[in-house]
Amino acid sequence: MGVGPEMKPAKPMFDWSSTADSPLRSALFDRIAAASFPCVGAKAAMAKGTLEVLNCRSIDSAWDDLRIHERLLHFTAAYRQDRALFRSLAVIFDGPDDLSEETFERALWQRVQSISDKDVWRGQAYDQDVSADPDNPHFSLSFGGEAFFVVGLHGKASRPARRFEAPVMVFNLHDQFTQLRAQGKYETMREKIMVRDEALAGSRNPMLARHGEMSEARQYSGRVVGDAWACPFHYSGDA
Repeated sequence: MGVGPEMKPAKPMFDWSSTADSPLRSALFDRIAAASFPCVGAKAAMAKGTLEVLNCRSIDSAWDDLRIHERLLHFTAAYRQDRALFRSLAVIFDGPDDLSEETFERALWQRVQSISDKDVWRGQAYDQDVSADPDNPHFSLSFGGEAFFVVGLHGKASRPARRFEAPVMVFNLHDQFTQLRAQGKYETMREKIMVRDEALAGSRNPMLARHGEMSEARQYSGRVVGDAWACPFHYSGDA
């Protein structure tokens, strides 16, 4: 999927340790396991043992960006060996835990930009099934040649489903949405999530849109934004 002949093999740069005993990992899993948590995809990944976690330092620092990118390359390589549903990579940051929605959004896009720049630096091709232009309705991020959708969580999110005690960036493979559509399961799953989210928040999330109708970039941070909002991301490679 989207990997051209120009793709260069990624050589490991880091040997990251297990996060199985991380208190924040346990707290995130408890959050997802809660009956009120609306994302059934996350619940399925956790139940299957395919919700991976990487603990990092501050979301407003570039300290761990190389580690995050390296983990994404391994994540995509594993997915190409087994494209079974569902897989996600949750990057949990130690802090800061008092970010406003605007500040969190800015930090999230700084991390996205930095990690994407490292993807270019390491010679990874952009997934040709999506657009690198954040204004395009078919936009998705790409790491290691696979498209990703990012979901941000933090303590001061206005939507209850996006609240967590520490900043989190969850990387979800776009190809899995494509699989769900091909199996005729996407609309049913989407509606189930929206109904559960409405029960939790009292209203449906106005930012949710289907891929191809509106750029998904507007959904990443969880903040409600208007038509004047401009995505700060710019892909630095050739797509």
